[in-house]
Amino acid sequence: MPTNLLSTSTTTGFGGIVQEYLWNWENQQLPVVYETLGKGSPLLLLPSFSSVSTRSEVGELAKLLAPNFQVVAIDWPGFGESSRPSLNYRPEIYQHFLEDFVKAVFNTPITVVAAGHAASYVLQLAVKQAAFSKIVLLAPTWRGPLPTMGASQQIAGIVRELVRSPILGQALYKLNTTQSFLSFMYRRHVFTDAAKITPSFIEKKWQTTQQPGARFASAAFVTGNLDAVREQSDFLELVQSLTVPLMVVIGESSPPKSRDEMNALVALPGVRSVVIPGSLGLHEEYPAVVLETVQDFLLSSEN
Repeated sequence: MPTNLLSTSTTTGFGGIVQEYLWNWENQQLPVVYETLGKGSPLLLLPSFSSVSTRSEVGELAKLLAPNFQVVAIDWPGFGESSRPSLNYRPEIYQHFLEDFVKAVFNTPITVVAAGHAASYVLQLAVKQAAFSKIVLLAPTWRGPLPTMGASQQIAGIVRELVRSPILGQALYKLNTTQSFLSFMYRRHVFTDAAKITPSFIEKKWQTTQQPGARFASAAFVTGNLDAVREQSDFLELVQSLTVPLMVVIGESSPPKSRDEMNALVALPGVRSVVIPGSLGLHEEYPAVVLETVQDFLLSSEN
């Protein structure tokens, strides 16, 4: 079990108190960075998994939530400013991390707002124990990019091992994290307003991808090795097993396959949902719209 919380300084973030949570995984200590802003009841804000995943993507949303909540946003292990060792990144790591982090930092069930691929991990923990009092999922996904494109587990595994390899892997990773490629991906399925995809915006995203060890967790996500569930039925079963209120926010321009999965989720009884402008990055592109959409749900006294 982790025992230490250390203050640290940072040049990124969104103006909160930045700390380092020292998490022990298989006898290895992994510093995980998180940031706290605001006062009020605690709210855990989880960024999506992606090659450019950082807590800064939920920074504007955190600032909007801070007047009513004490917002805690994390950099997942292997991403952002957190430690990026060459682990075999897989669901077990993030399942244990999320459970340990929540237990170490919070002492009561909390509200959680989770983007993208964080959805499955939140749902699994919510079903396992009374960690959360309310759940908001923003553009939830459960299947990584390569499996979504139809790649088999075997093909995805070969790609993952190639990217993990020392020389060829570094070259492949650099090709897939050029600024032009990042811009293309943002225009394709992350943002809907091309005017927001500025050179300085892409530069910051690119800098994130160039940190030492960045390719390991990124390759795991892209190839589906961070998929906490393997079938749609398993994902929907988690939702059906919930005992706490759930709200889902969907971007109206989400990619067709992802939108189909989200539609199946919100068709379940008891799931509140709303469709707003945006795509998979709606939490970063339209934070004010997200706040307006979820605020009543978050502030209501309903349990």
